[in-house]
Amino acid sequence: MASRREDVNEALIPGLQDDLALRCLARISHGFHGVLKCVCKRWRHVMSSEDYVSYKSRRGWCGDWLFVLAQGAENQWADRRHALPRIPSWNRESHFGFSCVGLCNRFLVIGGAYYALFLPIVVNQVFSFDPFRQQWSEVASMSTPRSDFACSVICGKVYVGGGWNSSFTGGLSSAEVYDPVKDRWDNLPTMPNPRAGCFGVSYDCKFYILSDKLNISDRREIEVFNPCDRSWCTIQDMWQPPKKLQVAILVINGRLYTVIEGENSVQIRNTETGDWYHVGSVPAAALPDHPRLLEFYGYSACGLRKELYIVGGKTIKLEEKGDGRFDIVKLRTMRVCDPSITPLRWRETRPIFGPAGGSILGCGSLEECLQ
Repeated sequence: MASRREDVNEALIPGLQDDLALRCLARISHGFHGVLKCVCKRWRHVMSSEDYVSYKSRRGWCGDWLFVLAQGAENQWADRRHALPRIPSWNRESHFGFSCVGLCNRFLVIGGAYYALFLPIVVNQVFSFDPFRQQWSEVASMSTPRSDFACSVICGKVYVGGGWNSSFTGGLSSAEVYDPVKDRWDNLPTMPNPRAGCFGVSYDCKFYILSDKLNISDRREIEVFNPCDRSWCTIQDMWQPPKKLQVAILVINGRLYTVIEGENSVQIRNTETGDWYHVGSVPAAALPDHPRLLEFYGYSACGLRKELYIVGGKTIKLEEKGDGRFDIVKLRTMRVCDPSITPLRWRETRPIFGPAGGSILGCGSLEECLQ
């Protein structure tokens, strides 16, 4: 018993006062918490305490996160370091069409649909991940159930528009905004045109809704919402990407980027001409037991601070016997570069946690926002 009392009462870090030592521990990334808790009983006790969580929360020290949900991962999210707790009442293997965003030191998973008896059920639920307590909770639901909709963050609020549900399979014209401080959704003025399968981009403090995600339609208009005067307008062919299958359109360090699957091309938009230009390619996949580099597909792209991440994917590996047989290999790789530096300098960072990998169903980031 005496040794236990000494362990609890000893200094957190020898030579430092406990308040300064606590500050040092609180600034270490959440990815190392598992290792830190193994150092000693005192550290494990402190880092599991409500005081430690509250200390980090008051200062906004949540760290930077990159969230991944891979196909076949039983709908369990992971960040690039460890698996996260399951979302309550969201454990449906076929959930799709949702959006995910990070804001105000929280990560939100919004709406989407799942199959029940082969019929799609569209939901309006919203779940929030608290990076300090590493827990999910359900927050205010959207007014309208929607799937495959546009979503973006502007000035600390979440804007959504369009999508579809069982009542409006051809597209919704409704839009709404979420205030995380009030935990409330408010309806916005109706969009000029209904949109289904669309996606949103926050640019120049405005909410842009682009055409279908596959970019296969001939429709070239963009719906733009200005939060300042709460008005919509429709513009023609402003900066739609090339008519190819883009993985995502991202705003990184104030510039617009897109990644074209199939070509694995990273492109940037010229702000003066409106044209898209190739700045580099995503490297082919290298397997440890295969002599050739392989093309891959089904990956996701995400921006975190000034960097571009390429996450997961699948590749086809032919059998060496030459009999036409092949294996589909799920990739856990995570590649990153600064797209403003050309030629692109890719590096591999820590792979997706655990056995997850392959086609990515959801990918998003959360940047530390000091309060």
